[in-house]
Parts: sequence; C-alpha cells; structure tokens
Amino acid sequence: MTVTIGRRSALTGAAALAAALRPGGARAASDVVVATWGGDYGQLLTENVERPLLTPRGIEAIQDINDQNARKTKLTAERTARRGSMDVVHLSDTDMFQMQLLGVFEPVSAAPLKNAANIVPALRKPYAVPHIISAQVIIYNPEKITTPPKGFLDLWDPRWRGRVAIPDLNFPSVTFGSALIAGGSMSNWEPARQKLLDLHANKPTVFASHEALAQAWKAEEVWIAPMWLARAFQWKKSGLKIAHVVPEEGAIPVVFEAAVTRNAQHKEAAWAYLDAMLDPRAQVGFADRMGYGPTVTDAALPGALQAQIGFTPEQQAQFRTPDYEYAARENPKILDFWIKEFKV
Repeated sequence: MTVTIGRRSALTGAAALAAALRPGGARAASDVVVATWGGDYGQLLTENVERPLLTPRGIEAIQDINDQNARKTKLTAERTARRGSMDVVHLSDTDMFQMQLLGVFEPVSAAPLKNAANIVPALRKPYAVPHIISAQVIIYNPEKITTPPKGFLDLWDPRWRGRVAIPDLNFPSVTFGSALIAGGSMSNWEPARQKLLDLHANKPTVFASHEALAQAWKAEEVWIAPMWLARAFQWKKSGLKIAHVVPEEGAIPVVFEAAVTRNAQHKEAAWAYLDAMLDPRAQVGFADRMGYGPTVTDAALPGALQAQIGFTPEQQAQFRTPDYEYAARENPKILDFWIKEFKV
C-alpha cells in the first residue's frame, strides 16, 4: 500500500491531538481509531466507508496512518494492556494470521455484521474480515515484449537482462513464486534460494517502493515484473504501458483484511466500521479506483471493470493460497535471506 504523509495525515494528527486535549484525555464515545495505510487506501476509506456510511450514524473515524510493521509492533506491545490505542487494524492476510496467534483480536463470530452472510466462503476467517483481494501476476511492456510471457519463469529469460523489476515490498510472494517454478510449493520455499540467486545473472533491479518502480516503468528502464494485478490496473489507468498475464503455475492471491482488537476502547463503533467496509457500495468504490476485487458476493462490478481486475473461475481454481502457518513460521528466514543474500 502507498503511504503518503500529507494533508490527510496532518488532519488525523490534529484530530488525535484534539482528542487528547478533551477533558480527561478521553475520546468521544463515537470515535473509532483505525490503524491503516495512508495514500489512496486511506483516502478511499474516507470517501467510500467513513464519510458516506459512518458519519451519518454519528461515528467519527480517526485514521492512525503507518506501515504494517509499525502496526504489528504496536499490537505486540499492547497485547496485555487493558485499553489499546487502536480499535480497528488493517493488515494483509499473512500478517493478520501472524498477529492473531498472539490472541489480540476479537472473534468475528461475535460481530454484528449485516453483510457477513455474503462474504466469499473461501475468504472467511474467525479473527478478521476480508476487505479487498487481488493476486500476483506478471506485468510487461507490450511494446518492448511483443510475445506475452507465460509465467514467473520469464523473469529469468536472458532476453530481458537488465529489464527485470522486483518490488521489494512483495518479497514473500516473489519468494514463493520463485519456489513454485523451482520444485517447491506454498509450504516449501527452500528451492527459491538458489533460483533467486540465479536471477542475479539477469541483473534485476529491486525497487524499495511501488512508486519508484512505476517511475522506472514510465521511463522504460524496466519491462517485466511480478506485481499485484490491482496495482497494474492503477498504473495502466494513469497511462503506463502495461499488459499482464496470470502465471501458468498459478497466481498467489493477497487479501487485505481488518480486525477489531480485543482491548479496543470503542468496540461497537469498530464493528460498525468493519460492517461498512463490507457494504457493496464501498466494495465497488474500491474496485473502481484501486482495482482490488470485492470480497462479498453482492457487490456486482460492471463487466468491463471485472474483465480488467478479475480472474476467471479457472484461474481462481489455480490460485496458490498461502500456507499461513508455514509462512508465519518461515517469514523471518525469508526476510533474512532476502536482505542478506538476494538484495546484495
């Protein structure tokens, strides 16, 4: 997710300061503190969830904007506190699974969610609500690569030496994508070690942010990369030359989720927030602007939009869903390898 420190963040900080200055330092009963990403994600939460669906109910949302690592650190530090500083937390599916192992979230079964019955069955979790979904595909510049690639293995094609882009933020999915073509699986990343080291021969460029990758793509410095389809959709809308293929070995999905903390100070408002996120109107709004698919069955997308951001039933059947327990256990090792061996 893009994190932009700007006017929205300033307003958020001002709101938090105002809350701190109220008598006794207490927030209004209707406030809900939402730990989330900034940039487009935070803006779309305001435009599609908070303003149209919560403000009329007298619920004021205060966005606590930071990255996922800061949220995970805060959840860990506050897990034994009687009163937490966050009511709602947004994380990716793999990060959410890791944090729920600490017992920091309220069970969803106890939630008053009007649209819970329409959550896609495969996306239901006992500890979090799915918000939006996409999957890792292979994007390429169709003017430079005229024969569409077939899958992840094309990143190693010597014809694209010096033109391969690797998004640093996507290191888990890039690692498991590499494992899949090297004889591994979503429960065995070890074959990715040598495969990724072999990729050095193609002189890939690792980009610290998606924005930096987009700028290099615009300048036609790089032509091929693994990336979330939703992000590719956004870039294509902005004018970048992008086409994509779903990897023949199967696409790795990513689901961004939300949960209510066990020590939330405003649980009723927090559940109302999650309920609003599942509203079909909010879901369609995110799909139209960010390219992430709905997670509820009653959010119908226009046919043209569905064709750009969706996956066919056959492609969905080939999704390589993460092994959450394995990923949580191995992620420190993967990150250590990524930093100390692959990126050097």
